[in-house]
Amino acid sequence: MKIVGFLAKNKKGLFFVADAILIAVSVWLAFMIRFEAAVPGRYFEIIARLVLVGWAFYLPAFFFNRLYSFSWSYVSANELIALARAVGLALLAQTAVFYFLRDLVFFSGFPRSTIFIAAFFVFVLCGGIRFAKRIYLYFFRKKNTGAIARILIVGAGDAGEQLLRSILNSSPGRYLPVGFADDNESRQGSIIHGVSVLGKIADIPEIVSRHNVEELIIALPPGAKAIRVAVNLAKKAKLKKIKIVPPLADIIDGKFSLASVRRVEVEDLLERDRVSLDMAEIEKFIAGKKVLITGAAGSIGSELCRQVAKFKPARLGILDQDETGIFNIENELKKHFPRMELKDFIADIQNKNRTEEIFLEFNPHIIFHAAAYKHVPLMEENAGEAVRNNIFGTKNVAEAAVACAARNFIFVSTDKAINPTSVMGTTKRIGEMICQSFNGKNNGLTKFVSVRFGNVLGSRGSVIPIFREQIRRGGPVEVTHPEMKRYFMLTSEACLLVMQSGALGKGGEVFVLDMGKPVRIIDLAREMIRLSGFEPDVDMPIVYTGIRPGEKLFEELLTGQEAGAAAKSDQIFVAKSAPVDGAFLLKNLDELEGLVPRAENKAKIVEIFKKLVPQFNNK
Repeated sequence: MKIVGFLAKNKKGLFFVADAILIAVSVWLAFMIRFEAAVPGRYFEIIARLVLVGWAFYLPAFFFNRLYSFSWSYVSANELIALARAVGLALLAQTAVFYFLRDLVFFSGFPRSTIFIAAFFVFVLCGGIRFAKRIYLYFFRKKNTGAIARILIVGAGDAGEQLLRSILNSSPGRYLPVGFADDNESRQGSIIHGVSVLGKIADIPEIVSRHNVEELIIALPPGAKAIRVAVNLAKKAKLKKIKIVPPLADIIDGKFSLASVRRVEVEDLLERDRVSLDMAEIEKFIAGKKVLITGAAGSIGSELCRQVAKFKPARLGILDQDETGIFNIENELKKHFPRMELKDFIADIQNKNRTEEIFLEFNPHIIFHAAAYKHVPLMEENAGEAVRNNIFGTKNVAEAAVACAARNFIFVSTDKAINPTSVMGTTKRIGEMICQSFNGKNNGLTKFVSVRFGNVLGSRGSVIPIFREQIRRGGPVEVTHPEMKRYFMLTSEACLLVMQSGALGKGGEVFVLDMGKPVRIIDLAREMIRLSGFEPDVDMPIVYTGIRPGEKLFEELLTGQEAGAAAKSDQIFVAKSAPVDGAFLLKNLDELEGLVPRAENKAKIVEIFKKLVPQFNNK
């Protein structure tokens, strides 16, 4: 009784019990069909045996096909396919057993057709109970009242369909979908779950007026030009509430829900090419491996943790010197990935012995090295610390990777490493050189690769959060230079491309991510001001503060010598980097290491930088 009580409190256990009952019912119905509702008494004992056999085959098949891990809110064709696969496998195994053991009393003396009839009923009944909530809501959902917001969905593709399905399944609903707006000609006039496509995006003002729309929700691919168009037209139609569905890569559990819908931010209005990813390749690279991420509490590191966790690593190690940051990301991962084995490490990568100790204890297969000091002006003032962390910290991690015979080492670099004008950029370029020199050290067992990309949208200390805070305070919004340009990418997209680069890497490469077109920072500032309901230079002043030490007007992704990079995928390229002279690198690193423990001596550090990276131009 205690077991039954426990199962009743647990949704998965409840479905397990329900499946067991339905399997028994299916066997009984099979005999009822076979004997036209007049089952001879001699078959009752056989029916009981077949119920036991059914439990022995169907329930494990359901379990291994993850039929007890679904959500009622998101049950779909995927669960139906999994159920069909489970029933098919169980039926095949059951038939084989009955054939080979047909002479045993336990498996003889009944019509074999009942096995196949029972399988049909198992599929129908067990599928029906899983779809029960969606079927009920479809036929019996309450009509929305006038208090519910009337919404127009922009985009009638997959994201729009998921959004509509989530709205229809929500009880009680907050929204009343009046229709879709979509530019695809083939979708015009079509009906999705009872809701019509009313016109194109250009028709938004007319649709809003005709159908008394109160709110707009955008369900378009990230970076699409149509997002900006839809927002501007919604403002023209005097809509105050404009929201957007985030890309699935940003949703930690990979499933969409109404809670994911948020207000439009400036990041959504930046036109970017859609990121093309080979999810199967990334899963093959990550699944079942022990993965260690350094700098796991930072913007890139923490997002890497979230994305890696989706691909089912055997174990995930998170390392950072930021105790609070590790505490936060650890709790988040435990909440969303409770079954994943997680190990935290509080450590400074500048501590060589501690770093090696951690690597030998955890013994990772894959290392994502994201730990770094990244703020350009700060590192200009603290060059010694940049060297300690970004250069010798990277060297410590690389040596530890070799010591534990890791398979893959992925170094997260930056576009600031190209023709660097800053201490930070130069330290990252030297980090790339260290990785190139380490590749092949332990007979090529550890593959070292570097991945360069530009700014990630909304990361800590980046321009967007700074502008947002300045607008919140009432201005002014501070821009360094009217012609300052930067590449931007979503953090989730950047991390997924880093993971794909790791999967593609053969060792020694410097990968470059295609960041699309650079964005003028002044245009970004103006767009953020407008989104906040102000007019730039009228309600909210913009001031120019001048280029800060170490900054460039625009960033590059390749040096002149690296031009003509080979494509590895639609958005990943391999820079034609010159081979690294390991002996020369080591000699200068030894000299640099001798400078660091003493008081800051930037002039000497810069001198060595110029030897190692001739393109370095510190203004």
